[in-house]
Amino acid sequence: MRYLPLTPDDRQQMLGVIGAKSMDDLFVDVPEAARPANGKFDEAFDLPPHQGELEVDRALSAMAAKNTSAGSVPFFVGAGAYKHHVPASVDHLIQRSEFLTSYTPYQPEISQGTLQYLFEFQTQVALLTGMDVANASMYDGSTACSEAVQMAHRVTRRNKAVLSGNLHPHYRAVIETTSKFAGDAVEALEANVSGKEDIASQIDGDTSCVVVQYPDFFGLIGDLADIAAAAHAQGALLIVAIPEIVSMGALRTPGDMGADIVVAEGQSIGNALNYGGPYVGLFATRQKYVRQMPGRLCGETEDVDGKRGYVLTLSTREQHIRREKATSNICTNSGLCCLAFTIHLALLGEKGFTRLAALNHESACKLAGALEAVSGVELLTPAFFNEFTIRTPKPAAEVIEALADKGVLGGVPASRLMPGNDAVSDLIIVAATEVNTDQDRAAYAAALTEVLS
Repeated sequence: MRYLPLTPDDRQQMLGVIGAKSMDDLFVDVPEAARPANGKFDEAFDLPPHQGELEVDRALSAMAAKNTSAGSVPFFVGAGAYKHHVPASVDHLIQRSEFLTSYTPYQPEISQGTLQYLFEFQTQVALLTGMDVANASMYDGSTACSEAVQMAHRVTRRNKAVLSGNLHPHYRAVIETTSKFAGDAVEALEANVSGKEDIASQIDGDTSCVVVQYPDFFGLIGDLADIAAAAHAQGALLIVAIPEIVSMGALRTPGDMGADIVVAEGQSIGNALNYGGPYVGLFATRQKYVRQMPGRLCGETEDVDGKRGYVLTLSTREQHIRREKATSNICTNSGLCCLAFTIHLALLGEKGFTRLAALNHESACKLAGALEAVSGVELLTPAFFNEFTIRTPKPAAEVIEALADKGVLGGVPASRLMPGNDAVSDLIIVAATEVNTDQDRAAYAAALTEVLS
């Protein structure tokens, strides 16, 4: 086969070089319970024989057809990933060869186009978050949040992070995983759908940072100024995570409320849901912390002839000669995704972006009213952007499955992301965006009425 070019002699020669007698010797670290009964890995997998391209295409298409795509039914799923309209011009432009084939500016002096759009991207992110400086993007919102915690540890020379209970569980999990292997401490509060957390009492002289979500996991919007003041009083930093960046078109920026580091998921602008990736992480901070910021920073300058040019101002990652002194081990900046973000936001402009945010809020208000009118449903979020939480008289997971059977993807049961927490078993997190129509909202309310009757 053309995809397996090595001959048995080639393989045996390579095994001899590394001192292995057979392919099975390469799997000695696999636990006994996970090994095939006969001990032979090359005979363990009951896979169909190889097929031609046409047959494979048909087989995969048949598998894909079993999914319900987000654009085929009324769709109200959010909780960190949101369906927005992406203009066709965005995809058209990013697929131009000069954009699609460009990647990391390892030779920045000849990557002026790449550096320019990254510079524009950084400017957009800094404006959206109300911060002084932003980097040239990261993997996604959750890993950016974890990187922010590590940055706070370096700035404060402390190693304890306090996490709001209403931080997205996935963000919390990434922070806990990286902290575990770094030997850092994490103190996470319990989730509270009312948003009433006493975060200030958890901050002490050992705390490096406080991490909160805005709007929070349940959709609640809060004033972060008091939390910022409490953190600063103890010498700690405030990190704000924003999974829905469109909210910044309507809400007060974290920078205005005293945040020291702001991270966000940029998927909502220019990027489709894509089964969870690739996405693009946004990262912004105060000017005084710029040297501890992970990732790259592009800057503007002038050449010897006075012409405007762009440079890689800050490159403190491990592959940029920093090695163990690097501020991050993230090895990409999701360049094509942040280009899509930049193009979409440029097409919208400031007025278009704020109008988009207003449409999202209006859609959510209409949906909240329609669902609250359904017998037995309780709206738990008094102030929200485009996402809110409802309580149902039946287990939320069962309700969501029943709604799916009726052709409505009605949201995310909180229990799916917080397994084992009985307090959230009857809660559904519902998101509405500009793509939802009056017919979609009516269909949801009608289906929910049937499911709960």
